Amino acid sequence: MSWQNMLKENIVTVEQLQEHIFFREEHLEQLQRISKRFPFSIPPYYLSLVDPSDPHDPIRKMCVPSPDELDPGGRFDTSGEASNTVVPGLQHKYPQTALILTTNACAMYCRHCFRKRLVGLEDKETRPQRDKIMAYIREHTEISNILLSGGDALLNPTSVLREYLEDLCSLGHLDAIRIGSRAPVVLPMRIYMDQKLLDLFRKYGAKKRLYLVTQFNHPRELSPQAQRALDALQDCGVTVRNQTVLLKGVNDHGPTLGTLLKELVRRGVVPYYIFQCRPVTGVQNNFQAPMARAYAVTEEAKSLQNGLGKTFRYVLSHETGKIEILGPSGGRWLFKYHQAKAPEDQGRLFSVALRPDQCWLSGEDVRGVSREGADDPGETAA
Repeated sequence: MSWQNMLKENIVTVEQLQEHIFFREEHLEQLQRISKRFPFSIPPYYLSLVDPSDPHDPIRKMCVPSPDELDPGGRFDTSGEASNTVVPGLQHKYPQTALILTTNACAMYCRHCFRKRLVGLEDKETRPQRDKIMAYIREHTEISNILLSGGDALLNPTSVLREYLEDLCSLGHLDAIRIGSRAPVVLPMRIYMDQKLLDLFRKYGAKKRLYLVTQFNHPRELSPQAQRALDALQDCGVTVRNQTVLLKGVNDHGPTLGTLLKELVRRGVVPYYIFQCRPVTGVQNNFQAPMARAYAVTEEAKSLQNGLGKTFRYVLSHETGKIEILGPSGGRWLFKYHQAKAPEDQGRLFSVALRPDQCWLSGEDVRGVSREGADDPGETAA
């Protein structure tokens, strides 16, 4: 069966989901409401990783809708993607990197997705005008790498990926091409069953360095099938890097996160970032953990690693840039811009009097404005 036909077997209705997982009657009604606002789509392979007897199963939490998604808190564009869009389908936030939204399709609609506003719903941001995009990239020679994203870049037909790689590999100022995909995690067959895709990576990987950036969040996602996909990518010369999102109820536990990092390194996958979960509508109250506790989790996980597993940075992907969470110092918390939208912020250190329950940084926090004596706590970060 082709990977396209496998997608046709995805669980997309409450009735189908009920055949695999038991729900109380009142929960079924909530699921129907949620699915109308935020659709779900779960590959049978990924659902097979769920323990149906455990309502708190971490794999289940990432793929099965939850009543918490109906909470109106948060916002949809937490990283300022709209303001970074320079051509429809192309974002340019940092000088060296441009991001192409190649599709709004995913093999699975992750419940913690930070692009919940468009995945499976809107396609107005993911109708890339390739001629205009390529013209922009040619003119901006400061761009040294491109990230093909979405949705999931590997949900494009292999023929479409070939067109992107052919165009991008012709540009001398590009050092590397990154491909953002959760396919190794949720539908690994997309990779190891498509020889044309692997041949494509082998061909264009000889012209430009290819990186696949994926997202394993829990050790149980590292199945034999996922291993086979990773092996296939590495055999083609593709470097695989991992970005984990720290998720409440999934991996906010030092030994769990530590095991994940160790197993990634064992498989030749470089831990890249651990992201603080963003305050996205439908995600915020379901998955965000307070930064102070999340920092303790990442430090415990780091203590279980050798040097190779300690290379990740714990960051927020903020509207103003990627901000590294350095830790507590003298009663305040230190932060540093790892990447910055504004040149004057690059590398800038700042401190915040972090609340114990604080999960994100406000504009006042990143600008160094004191919040002591603030009258309205609603003005501070979520």
